Amino acid sequence: MTDKPIAVVTGVGPGTGSAIVRRFASGGFRVVALARSTDRIGALEKELPDVHAMPCDVSDRSQVTSVMASVRKLYGVPSVLVHNAVGGGWGSFLEIDPEMLEKNFQVNVMGLLYLARELAPAMIEAGEGAILVTGNTSSIRGKANFAGFAPTKAAQRILAESIARDLGPRGVHVAYVLIDAVIDVPRMRQRLPDAKDEFFIKPAAIAEELWHLYRQDRPAWSFLTELRPFGEKW
Repeated sequence: MTDKPIAVVTGVGPGTGSAIVRRFASGGFRVVALARSTDRIGALEKELPDVHAMPCDVSDRSQVTSVMASVRKLYGVPSVLVHNAVGGGWGSFLEIDPEMLEKNFQVNVMGLLYLARELAPAMIEAGEGAILVTGNTSSIRGKANFAGFAPTKAAQRILAESIARDLGPRGVHVAYVLIDAVIDVPRMRQRLPDAKDEFFIKPAAIAEELWHLYRQDRPAWSFLTELRPFGEKW
């Protein structure tokens, strides 16, 4: 157990997830980093004393239940959830394997549902807490080659809004961050070698906005926040 507040961050990889973990750890949180791959989160755990790595597939309800029980037993009751895990893929509705859409739905939507149901009751009892979700432009538009992805992000946004309308009056802040950008990670730099710096969004900038949302005054809570580089056309 610890006197520090507990944050749970899902989908912790080398980009946005790691940046979120670092930001909340630097802000005084003990952070539980969740990912399917133990390699990525294990390195963070070794580097940062207030970070604890736990493997978890958030699309698996039994895993979420088991891991959250361990978190409460080992560290305490989380007051912040950042759902950053994402299932993605591209292709038109004629090209995709229907199973891809189903798998993405399990990660993006059902994962949020499982996590929120595990953590929200204690937040309601405390009268405070935050559930923050990282989303993207696909949550508000369905492009032709995003048939296996956009529907799941749209559903995720709507689920988050439903949760927000339920929990807001109970003192729990729920927010959805719509990221209209290519995230600045090595693989995207390699894929887009001619793109200018202003085309990308920094993972640390996303993490900073999530920290800002967590710290927002109650009389001025945001639900939907859009982030895009100044060079992005929209």
